[in-house]
Formats: sequence, C-alpha cells, structure tokens
Amino acid sequence: MPLYRDEAVVLRTHKLGEADRIVTMLGRQRGKIRAVAKGVRRTGSKFGSRLEPFMVVDAQFYEGRSLDIVTQAESIGAYGAEIMGDYASFTAANVMVETADKVTEDSGSLQQYLLLVGALRSLARREHSASLTLDSYLLRSLAIAGWEPSFVNCAVTGAPGPHTAFVVQLGGVVADDVAPPGAPRLDALTLELLAALLAGDWEYADASQERSRGQASGIIAAYVQFHLERSLRSLQHVDRSPQPDRAVPLPEAFEGRTR
Repeated sequence: MPLYRDEAVVLRTHKLGEADRIVTMLGRQRGKIRAVAKGVRRTGSKFGSRLEPFMVVDAQFYEGRSLDIVTQAESIGAYGAEIMGDYASFTAANVMVETADKVTEDSGSLQQYLLLVGALRSLARREHSASLTLDSYLLRSLAIAGWEPSFVNCAVTGAPGPHTAFVVQLGGVVADDVAPPGAPRLDALTLELLAALLAGDWEYADASQERSRGQASGIIAAYVQFHLERSLRSLQHVDRSPQPDRAVPLPEAFEGRTR
C-alpha cells in the first residue's frame, strides 16, 4: 500500500469497532478522503483529538482498497474547540461541512478546500456573525460548483438590472417579462446584501439590517437545496437569532490562506 500525505479538513466521523473511527475529510490535493483512524477512541491516542470535525490537519495515509488508513496527523488549524463552544458557530459549521461533502467529488477542488478552511477559521475567530459567514460560504461554494446566482442582471435574458423578482429555479433575479406569476420580490437592501455576501464585501454585510439578513438567509437556503437536489439535514438546526457585533483586531476575507 503506497503512502501519501495531504492537508485536509475533517468533515465527519463515524465509530468503527471498539476503538477506531472512519474519518471523512476533504483534502487539498486528493479531494474526498475516507480513512480509518485506528485506536483514536482510546484515552492514550496520540492524535485522536486532531481528527475531530472542523479540524485542519497535515496527515499521512496508507492507501487501501476501499478505505485508507491514517498513520499520522499534525494540527494546522485547531478550530474545533472554538467552534463547538458557540452554538451559532457550531450549527453553521455543520452546514458548511455537509455542503462541502455534497458539492465535492473524489477529485476534489482546491477552491472548495480553501473556501471551507477559511470559513471555519472565520467562525472560530468570531470575525463576523455566524449566520452571515454561513450564507456567504454557501453562495460562494455554489458559485465555485458552477451555480453562481445573479443578483443584478436577468438570469434568463441577461437584461441589465436591477430586477426584483427572484426565481430559484431560473438562477437568480429575472426581468418582469419572464418572471412567473407569484415570483417572490426582494427589496433593494436584500439584493445588495446577497451581492455583498457573494463577493465577500464584509464592510457592507456587517452593517446590514436584521430584516435583510433574514430575507437573504431564506433565499440562500432555498437556492442551495434546489441545486443540491436534496435537503441539508443540518440546515434546520442553524441558529439564526440576532448576534452582537464582534470587533476583530485584524479582519480578513475568509479565503486563500490555510496557515
């Protein structure tokens, strides 16, 4: 069995036997990795705590026929404890890793990997509202996967906006002459917030109003679940309650760097 190394973020784990775990990870190079971590549930395990959800590791694997085997794991981003210590961050992170699991194939995507790691880091540092961080992640993850919504020009005809009718099935806002009867209408502030979340404009997003945030979250949830063609089980548990603003000494957009 050949050895390989990869930088990976832990998406989920399952118990195996009395002391082992099956760990599903998104690798920077390898994409989806499913591997057995032997003995990690024992008290004396050297790296069990590094293979928990939301952790980022530099790991070594033996390549197996169906499941690989983790032989080493060094922590790169220890985000698990900080995220699990805050319910809003914890529920948001669960939606993120479930989404990453669904939108990435075995071949993976470097952009998806960097986006996920950056979003988890942002949650752990409390850089922004957990709900805003989640919504921005979802929009950008779908954009990378090829389902970028339009919030300005008509998604059907390309007619210049602004337009107010939003149709999930058509890919975003649409002009009045192609909008189906009863299509939901979004106000300008909500559309501007959606565009800011997609672009990573945190100055605008952080200053947005709760009413716009609530409308944007509903639109994003519907858009994501339509394009994934299945429901996200973790989305129903997300804490969408208003959260106080958090001052951060060195704010940064959550993409690009993993260390």
